[in-house]
Amino acid sequence: MRLASIDIGSNTLRLLVAETAHQRGLKEIARDRRITRLGGGFTEEAGLKEDAIERTIRVLMEFKDTAVHAGAEHILAVATSVVRRAKNREVFIERVKEKTGMDVRIIDGTEEARLCVEGVLSAVKREKEEILIVDIGGGSTEFVYCGGDRVFETISVENMGVVHLTEGFLRSDPPGERELEGLEKRIEEFLHHVRTSLSGVFRKDMCELCGTAGTVTTLASIEQSLETYQPDKINNYILTYDGVRKIYHRLVTMSLEERKQLLSLEKGREDLIIPGTAIVLKCMEAFGLYTMRVSDAGLLEGIIIDALKKEHYKKGGVG
Repeated sequence: MRLASIDIGSNTLRLLVAETAHQRGLKEIARDRRITRLGGGFTEEAGLKEDAIERTIRVLMEFKDTAVHAGAEHILAVATSVVRRAKNREVFIERVKEKTGMDVRIIDGTEEARLCVEGVLSAVKREKEEILIVDIGGGSTEFVYCGGDRVFETISVENMGVVHLTEGFLRSDPPGERELEGLEKRIEEFLHHVRTSLSGVFRKDMCELCGTAGTVTTLASIEQSLETYQPDKINNYILTYDGVRKIYHRLVTMSLEERKQLLSLEKGREDLIIPGTAIVLKCMEAFGLYTMRVSDAGLLEGIIIDALKKEHYKKGGVG
């Protein structure tokens, strides 16, 4: 069975076409990712902006062609943070259906976290009994605390996403000291809530930190000075607090144009990498866990794994 999954995020659209590989999990057939910044300029009053919707639909049409040519029998598309919050979300879903023929399912933060766990646990090596997974998105960040294969707690924090934080705090180029202080304080406030919510299950000595999505994979690329993205060098790479802090101090002193010249920095992520890196640092500080294992797998893999388990591909959806 060959399936395609599409993650319609607040910043990035991602595609995976994969098939079952018996006991070896999923075999990747095709993969793509594009930054369309669907959440750019989003407001509660107006919802998704028209130009962001158009950019996103154009890429979704290309993704459908890629999936079909790769032999995908079903396409499972989900939308996350910014779409679930948008007042015009139904308009967006209907437009996608009209232009691409694809049915998009809006998933809540808890479901997003659960599917992300499926993907991460299929790919990472674990050295501790428990793991705290951090999925840094464009509109929200998900936290999942697991022991073995059991999920103890899931927390979805809306607005703790790199697009919202960038648009909310960073005005200067490079960002000013007060802007960075405001950004970091806001992240600390979010994390105080997360730490409190996890206090009943969190065991520092038994836990390791694991990050997934574009921010952490980009940091792993930058630290290794990779000219092209190499999943085998990203998955299970260990980021250290000191290493990430050095990258952060370097990034905040660079102009946007200078950041664009970094070979390892994905085009379109030049401004977003600063709040994303701040989230990583503040997570390490909040939990006293000063290393983070990087997972190249996450929601995309989880969507397919979950669908295969439950045969939801027969319905064209997941969950």
